[in-house]
Amino acid sequence: MQHSNAVNRLDRLPISRFHKITLLAVSFAYFFEFADINSFATTAPKLIHVWGVTVNQVAYVTSLSFVGMFFGSIIAGGIADRWGRKRALIQTTLFFGIFSFAATFSWDIVSLGVFRILTSAGLSAMTVVAVIYVNELYPAAVRGKYQAYAIVVGICGTPATNLIASAVVPLTDWSWRLVFLWGSLGIVFVLFARHIKESPRWYESRGDYLAADAVLHEIESLVATEKGPLPEPAPPVREAEPTKAPLRMLLQKRYLLPTLLLTVLWVTQTIGFFGYSSWAPTLLAKEGFSVEKSVFYVALTTVGAPLGSYLASIVTDRFERKWCLVAFGTIIALCGLFYGLTFNPLLIVVFGFLVNLFERGYTALGYAYSPELFDTRSRSLGTSISYGVGRLSNAAGPLIVAALYNRSGYQSVFLFIAGTWLVGAIVLAVFGPKTRRARLAAADERTGHDSEPTRDLHHRPAVHQAE
Repeated sequence: MQHSNAVNRLDRLPISRFHKITLLAVSFAYFFEFADINSFATTAPKLIHVWGVTVNQVAYVTSLSFVGMFFGSIIAGGIADRWGRKRALIQTTLFFGIFSFAATFSWDIVSLGVFRILTSAGLSAMTVVAVIYVNELYPAAVRGKYQAYAIVVGICGTPATNLIASAVVPLTDWSWRLVFLWGSLGIVFVLFARHIKESPRWYESRGDYLAADAVLHEIESLVATEKGPLPEPAPPVREAEPTKAPLRMLLQKRYLLPTLLLTVLWVTQTIGFFGYSSWAPTLLAKEGFSVEKSVFYVALTTVGAPLGSYLASIVTDRFERKWCLVAFGTIIALCGLFYGLTFNPLLIVVFGFLVNLFERGYTALGYAYSPELFDTRSRSLGTSISYGVGRLSNAAGPLIVAALYNRSGYQSVFLFIAGTWLVGAIVLAVFGPKTRRARLAAADERTGHDSEPTRDLHHRPAVHQAE
């Protein structure tokens, strides 16, 4: 067999129960990733009271957590290529769940910091693998929408954690530990393992066309049983034998621009989002709000997060993703600035709600946009490097926030965060490639609307096909 034709065979499939079960599994992993990611932020105000933790110590733990995220992201690219997307997704989810459980038994800020660094590495690794997995398994015409659907469900973990924290953290001097116990429930993801398939495109990237064909037959059989006879896929294009992607490959001209662009996207998103979400409870408490009120206000604002992901699911495949990202980033900057300029509880909740709504939409759009700029061979490496550097950048973010707060006050923090979002929006507006036309053209070809042999959009960066 010269080629298993995975891209064309997957792209012509109608959405079926197979896709929905896969979506449920990925959504579950996302749910506990988002449930766990802000657990330290929601418990920090209590730790300041119980352990005498300082704002600077909160900054150091938060900062080092992003170092963990960087290494997790970089390692994720390697294990996703070496072990396969499915196995890597299971292993990374188990990893962060185990160390979140270990954080329940922390005895001081140092031990908690170590567990949070390891947990964060697992969280970031899982995200990278999940983004790649969804990108490779869903039809090109709708993959952005289903990426966003997974985030819609997953992001509910954030308000769930914040509401749980607002209820349990004030109870006793030890009840904050229950927040980390809650975050560790991602371990249950192992129950989904037998219901999800390995990516046939991963098998192809390794030159194992027989294994790819076997998985494709399984998937096609499941879909055909439910939906009836399937249309014939477009014929494959003969390609060069796949080889391992070395790191230096990203220095080639056709990969360097998307890598740098996505690095800027994820650096500004990471500093902008976590500068807000990781610090809002602590800074509100420092400004005179009680621990209970500060955590509760932030919990209310995160209710907007699932709605933002749903909004992204509506616009992501309908409009150009680049311009959606630019619009969302600009709105986040303005709403985040207004959040920092008010101490009225109602306005804090309203503007915080809007920040969470558009930020989670921005993240869902970014997850769909990022892999499109790389071909199959470079997708795992390029996505993990750009996402990992973005996370590493926030090693400095908390220290900057702490320094701004201590020297210039509460509002200067939100001026900095708003500026970060604007930088990202401007860079995307000027340099971001458009991908919608190429994506739709490829989808038309693969569904038989074009008689020419199909050329895999994902075997060369979208940046070279965009308008």
